[in-house]
Amino acid sequence: MLEIRIRHVDQAFSIPQGRWVVFEDLNLEIPPGSFTVIVGPSGCGKSTLLRIVAGLLRPTAGEVYLGSLSPEEARAARWIGWMGQGPALLPWRTVEGNIRLALEVNRRPLQPALSIGELIELVGLRGFERAYPRMLSGGMQQRVALARTLAPGPRVWLMDEPFAALDALTREQLLEEVERLWQRFHATVLWVTHDLHEAARLADEVIVLSGRPAHVRARFSIPDPRPRRDERRIGEWVQTIRQALAGGDR
Repeated sequence: MLEIRIRHVDQAFSIPQGRWVVFEDLNLEIPPGSFTVIVGPSGCGKSTLLRIVAGLLRPTAGEVYLGSLSPEEARAARWIGWMGQGPALLPWRTVEGNIRLALEVNRRPLQPALSIGELIELVGLRGFERAYPRMLSGGMQQRVALARTLAPGPRVWLMDEPFAALDALTREQLLEEVERLWQRFHATVLWVTHDLHEAARLADEVIVLSGRPAHVRARFSIPDPRPRRDERRIGEWVQTIRQALAGGDR
């Protein structure tokens, strides 16, 4: 399990109209093994923050550490798993082949944390090993993407609205799968969403970002036991998050 430390991070981009500031002196510590959900207004920099933590974007200023490693070092060590909104599967590869893709790095195959067969079983795709993406539903494709993310055994999962495009029933099923897998592997999770119910359902801790330049508007723990099935209680947390987004106090 890894702690994520974000220290005095600034992020700005040059645009024709001038300087577009996303973060100014952003500081965060994410406890090891926690499931942390980030919410905030559209365009406030949630996905940008994930890209910085993943080592895909260097901040204008400041430092980020995953344990003792920089994001670039952690990515090279295969400590980071990334999952975005779309499955991004290769259409000419089967389910097995798409999962195996995560292990084919610089032409040096990695040993999977679990066998491909075990991963397929874990995400509920047994019997579809040799199916191609065109044969799968959207939810099944995201299951393949989830297995691919987990294949190298990452210690940090960075999840950028991975189920936003799915119908409510499929999304609910996949959220249950993610929660079960996280409890098995004890990874540190940073999860971005616009869905407040999803945040209340999943999070150990919710971080609410303001508009740009983004700062932490609110941060609170959700101590309710898992799995969370009490819709009344979830609704109370949704209201708490909504108030924080609006700038009110809990």
